[in-house]
Amino acid sequence: MTDIAIIGAGPYGLSIAAHLKARGVRFRIFGKAMHAWLVHMPKGMHLKSEGFASGLYDPDSTFTLAKYCQREGIPYADLGIPTPLEVFSSYGLKFQERFVPELEEKSVVSAARTSSGFRICLAEGETVTARRVVIATGLSGFEQVPPIVAALGEQWVTHSSRYGNLDHFKGKEVIVIGAGSSALEFAALLHQVGAGVHLVARASVIEFHDPPGAMPRPLLRRIRRPITGLGPGSWRAAFFTAAPQLFRHMPVWFRRKLVQSHIRPAPAWFVKDQVVGKVPFHLETCISQAEVRDGRIRLELDGPAGKARTLTADHIIAATGFAVDLDRLHVLEGELRAAIRCVERSPALSANFESSVPGLYFVGPSAAISFGPLMRFAFGAQYAATRLSKHLAQEVAHNVEDYVSTPDLGALSEPQ
Repeated sequence: MTDIAIIGAGPYGLSIAAHLKARGVRFRIFGKAMHAWLVHMPKGMHLKSEGFASGLYDPDSTFTLAKYCQREGIPYADLGIPTPLEVFSSYGLKFQERFVPELEEKSVVSAARTSSGFRICLAEGETVTARRVVIATGLSGFEQVPPIVAALGEQWVTHSSRYGNLDHFKGKEVIVIGAGSSALEFAALLHQVGAGVHLVARASVIEFHDPPGAMPRPLLRRIRRPITGLGPGSWRAAFFTAAPQLFRHMPVWFRRKLVQSHIRPAPAWFVKDQVVGKVPFHLETCISQAEVRDGRIRLELDGPAGKARTLTADHIIAATGFAVDLDRLHVLEGELRAAIRCVERSPALSANFESSVPGLYFVGPSAAISFGPLMRFAFGAQYAATRLSKHLAQEVAHNVEDYVSTPDLGALSEPQ
């Protein structure tokens, strides 16, 4: 029996583990370090978040991305220099080696509730029991693909999260669906490897973020548009960063609206020159029909003013985002999922990230409906790790006190 089991070894899982270790709390953590970043994101990609908001978090901030880049001689700036995916992934692996060397790179098959806590089954056949479980699996399993193209099958259509290398698309024709950061970055990278690319989106315009501008920023601009870890500066983003507990107390409908509306599709500024004039955009279009004919995908597009167009391609990449849905989190057994109270298909969480099932905690995107858009970014791992580790340390301490203060009646009844 372990006090705490953490499932997931990305920025949230590793940051929480580092904080627990500093507090002397026993835990086990399962998963491959930075797996999604290493395997499910394309090589050559850059992080949309600025440097200061891209990191993992130890309690004393002794190993930030800035300090790692300085040590390795890698160009870095808090603002204005996009962080390559490879740099961020390597930094995350070094963080794990330094702060969480006890990581067990084992896959969790299932987690179920028991009378004393939780039973975790690993792919290697081991069974682990834990009093508390932290789910830090990120966006895995929450991919969205439009049904009209998903019906073609994965041979022809895949979600953008399925790719680490795009070289095999050289000489192929690919349709990218979406208008956000992922869609435009995929379009740029596909164009670079020699694929013929078309971008299809319902949006009427691609709204690229503006460059961060000259530094230092004038005082008036800093007041009007404060810089936060949630993208271009705004007072709304500053609120989301500073007051996740206050966000929890807002009406559900309002929280849902804020989470959905704050993160609008908006590619990073540094991608614009890589796609504009190089990749055809088909905007304000809806896919009315999708089929495979003679070994090729054929899409019928309905555009503005009744205009129609046909596109053919070898493959479709759906960069259409993610939607948290607890029913799709199959690592939790069905009976356990059914016991969790949900809000908008996400777990309803306490002030300490605990679900309605005592001892079961959620962090990252699954916690966004409770704590706001902050949880959709790696930047939110600092708040989650600080708050949750303090709570868990107190819970474990209480358990120890209860154990010590409860006499062993069986032992007392035996002859001395």
